[in-house]
Amino acid sequence: MHGRVNITAIRLMDACEHLLCLAETLEELTARRIATEADTTPSAIAYHFGSQQALIAAVAERVYLRLNTERLNLLRKATDRKAPDPPDLGEVVAALVGPSIRWSLDPKSSYPVLSHFTSMVKAHRDDAPYYRRIIENVEHHRAFVLQFQRIAPWLSEVEIGWRVNCALGIRSQVTRNRSRTEILTNHQMNLDDPELVIASMVEVITPMFRQPA
Repeated sequence: MHGRVNITAIRLMDACEHLLCLAETLEELTARRIATEADTTPSAIAYHFGSQQALIAAVAERVYLRLNTERLNLLRKATDRKAPDPPDLGEVVAALVGPSIRWSLDPKSSYPVLSHFTSMVKAHRDDAPYYRRIIENVEHHRAFVLQFQRIAPWLSEVEIGWRVNCALGIRSQVTRNRSRTEILTNHQMNLDDPELVIASMVEVITPMFRQPA
């Protein structure tokens, strides 16, 4: 993006986010539709962002920041609640995976932006810098690693990092493969209830961080 974010760039990002939330597939999103929604011209996308892909990445990064802010706020509350002792393990796991589950089940959230971004990355494996900046940003995860280290000091940093990554993988399977989850649970689990889904995930993930008998 050229220089500081200006009003036109913000309008383009807002328009792109809104249209991504409505779109079934990325193919529905065109530069002309984004420009019309933002009350500008398609050339403004190239001027401010370089390409439509870079605009989508910028929007995804903005949405991801909001999601991670919610995660970190929940982590801070869990930490403050038990200070100066380590936070409750279940609360930390819920803070890590809960926002994604809630957003994915909330039709008013911007979660579709992240789903479309993931699809775009898979379709364009050119290792663009704006892809790497988002995918490789794990600073918010490090905040969770620090708290898991307090909770489970018998685990090394490598062991905790591996478990955090596995927990995120479980979350991703649940949010992105609903039909598979329905089949594997014999359609007996209410996957529309975010708190039930989160509680069930916490039940599965927390043993990874408990000390063996």
